[in-house]
Amino acid sequence: MELARGASKGDDGAEALLGELEGLVQDVVRASSWWELHGVDCAILALSLLALPAGFLCLSSENVLVFAIGITILGVCHSTLTVKGSHLATHGALTKSKRWSKIWLLFFVEVCTAFTAEFGKFSHVNMHHGYTNVVGLGDSSTWKLPGLNRYVYMFLAPFLIPIITPLVALERLRKVELRIALRTLGLISLGLYSQYWLLLNVSGFRSPSSALACMLLIRALLAHPFLHVNIFQHIGLPMFSRDKKPQRIHMMTLGVLNLPRLPVLDWAFGHSLISCHVEHHLFPKLSDNMCLKVKPVVSRFLHEKQLPYQEDSYLARFRLFLNRYEELMVQAPLITEVVGLQ
Repeated sequence: MELARGASKGDDGAEALLGELEGLVQDVVRASSWWELHGVDCAILALSLLALPAGFLCLSSENVLVFAIGITILGVCHSTLTVKGSHLATHGALTKSKRWSKIWLLFFVEVCTAFTAEFGKFSHVNMHHGYTNVVGLGDSSTWKLPGLNRYVYMFLAPFLIPIITPLVALERLRKVELRIALRTLGLISLGLYSQYWLLLNVSGFRSPSSALACMLLIRALLAHPFLHVNIFQHIGLPMFSRDKKPQRIHMMTLGVLNLPRLPVLDWAFGHSLISCHVEHHLFPKLSDNMCLKVKPVVSRFLHEKQLPYQEDSYLARFRLFLNRYEELMVQAPLITEVVGLQ
């Protein structure tokens, strides 16, 4: 009975802390304009779409520098649409309209990313966010490939992400209704074929193989930091068992880490995946720009309440994973039992 009462007091205290923090964040949200809530991120996505013609035209040049600029434009724009766009659309952070949220989800996840919207949303929102760092549920174990050594995984495996993504989508389609499977197949095919057609007819590629190779290069341009960020910010932090997981505020502050601001990744992946990942896990419906805006409020509150606010550099995490790859990416994670958090 004493243990039960103690646990109840701890739960009540955690809920009170989260409620207090939510109140502070909501004050910032209510004082923000539409431009701050949604406009900034929508503008970044719109600029990425508008920059695509310039990228395809640059690829038609025989000048090596201009060609490289074209690859860079298309690669960064692709990552912005597929990572930032898909992430925001999955959380419904681009608009308050449910209809437009669905449209953007299908466009960014299926047309741009070549993945399935329903599974993407379920695995990310329901599982990863609902059970952050809970072993067997939201522990980021899908990113582990124990059969690969550290150098192959960290340096070579990212090149395969553009190929693996649609293949995983096809495998998942076996478990959905026929109409959804046909829609997803149609939208994925539209996205892939559109890029292929533009490379042949706008950029002037003369063979299918060269166009496909260019597609792979464009889609893999930022694949390395994409893979790294996904493992750096959760794996290696406390992991919890599903029957003893802590309250939400403790789960998110113990199991999530922020990286420093990195201009290219801030643009292409969004603040919520880089320097505001803690804020994003606490308030997943906020846009990237709003996560950045509430970051001082969240960090100050957590420090004042003596709660963890974990930060580390990209290079430090990279070295950690190279040095402790077997422990972090091959062996089963150690379970952390949270005791005395009230």
